[in-house]
Amino acid sequence: MPGGRLTHQDRRQIAEGLAEGLTPTEIAARLNRPLSTVTREVARNGGPGGYRADRAHQATQDRARRRPPAPGGRDREAVGDLEEQFTTVMINTGLSRMTARVLASLYLTDSGSLTAAELARKLQVSPASISKAVGELERQELIRRERDPRRRRDRYVIDADAWFRGWMASARQNTLLAAFARQGAATLGATSPAGIRLRDIGDFFDQVSHAMLQAAEQWRQAHAAKQTPGRT
Repeated sequence: MPGGRLTHQDRRQIAEGLAEGLTPTEIAARLNRPLSTVTREVARNGGPGGYRADRAHQATQDRARRRPPAPGGRDREAVGDLEEQFTTVMINTGLSRMTARVLASLYLTDSGSLTAAELARKLQVSPASISKAVGELERQELIRRERDPRRRRDRYVIDADAWFRGWMASARQNTLLAAFARQGAATLGATSPAGIRLRDIGDFFDQVSHAMLQAAEQWRQAHAAKQTPGRT
């Protein structure tokens, strides 16, 4: 999936797609861009009936000149596109859209941490939506919360080993599934069709869990070696 801002040619293809009667989904697939990028581009530049490629491109350049750059001097539009792409990738892993947006916001913030109020302002959603999303991320151990003593509120934090913890949580869940399936096989009878089916499920999850734990340990050792002074 390409990153960065839409080009003038991209906008011409959007205009051509709209003229052909294509849906936003079809246009996004033609451009190999997230659907959200296309719908946002069209919505802020005249809508499906009024979108014009040249005018949209000029308006985008004008907006870029007027607004301050993103933190770190980054291209604000490119950062926005990256955030949309990150969100789409996370949705494809099974996260809800709001949960994926919160995770993307945390990952793409240099500090790696935001409060619930900061997330609500950034994403323009209610505190309740943020609370539900961070709850899901905490259950999967992809983020952690820490108390900010100065502001007397919680901050939600992304660590370097966030995916390690999430991976380990998933491995533990697979172990539980394996144990449940084997217990179910014993209850149904190990030689019955249903018992055999559950036994096979148990064997599968047991093997997957062991493979995940082995891969996680290899990553942990490699990561620790990179953090050791004098190691390259």
